[in-house]
Amino acid sequence: MEMEAWKEETKQEKKQDAMKYRLADAMKVCMRKMPVEKITVKEIVAECQTTRQTFYRHFQDKYDLINWYFDRILLESFQHMGEGKTAYEGLVNKFHYIEEEKLFFKAAFRNDTQNCLKDHDFQLILGFYENQICQKTQKPLSKEIRFLLEMYCQGSVYMTTQWVLGPMKETPEEMAQNLVTAMPAKLEELFRKLELL
Repeated sequence: MEMEAWKEETKQEKKQDAMKYRLADAMKVCMRKMPVEKITVKEIVAECQTTRQTFYRHFQDKYDLINWYFDRILLESFQHMGEGKTAYEGLVNKFHYIEEEKLFFKAAFRNDTQNCLKDHDFQLILGFYENQICQKTQKPLSKEIRFLLEMYCQGSVYMTTQWVLGPMKETPEEMAQNLVTAMPAKLEELFRKLELL
C-alpha cells in the first residue's frame, strides 16, 4: 500500500513540475516582448494556455516563478559539489546554464524590485556554501568566515549581474576562474582544506 501511495505522489510531483516548466517557458516568451516589471500573470497564463488559478497553485507571483526556475539551474550546477566536484566546476556549469538562457537572465537580472533574482541568487549561494562548509567541518561558521562568505557572495552576484547584462565577453570558464581568484585568502584556504576548490 505504501508503495502505491509513493508512486502516486511521485506522479503528482512530475505533473506539477511539468506545469511549472510550462509556466517558465511562457514567462520566457513574454520576456522576449517586454521587461519583467510589465509582464502580468494574465499574459503568462494566456501564453501558457492555462488559468490564473493554475498559476497561483504553483507560484506566489512572477518573481517566485523566476526564482524557482533559477533554483533549478543552480541546483543542477551545484548538485555534485562535495562529491568530487569543486566550486569552480559548479560555477562553470552555472555560467553555461545562464549563457544558454541569456535572454531570460538578462531580463531577470535587470529587475531590482523586491524578491528580485539578485537577492535570491545571493541567499541561495550563501546558503549553499554555508551548508557545504558546516557539513564538512561539523560546526557552525565563525563570525569571521561568515563575514568573508557574505562579502564574497555579494561580490559574486554583482559580477555575475555585470556579466549577464554586459556583452558577456568572458567565457563561463573565465568567469568561474575570476570568481575563484577573487575569493578572500582565508576563505580560499578553508575551501582548499575542505576540498571545495
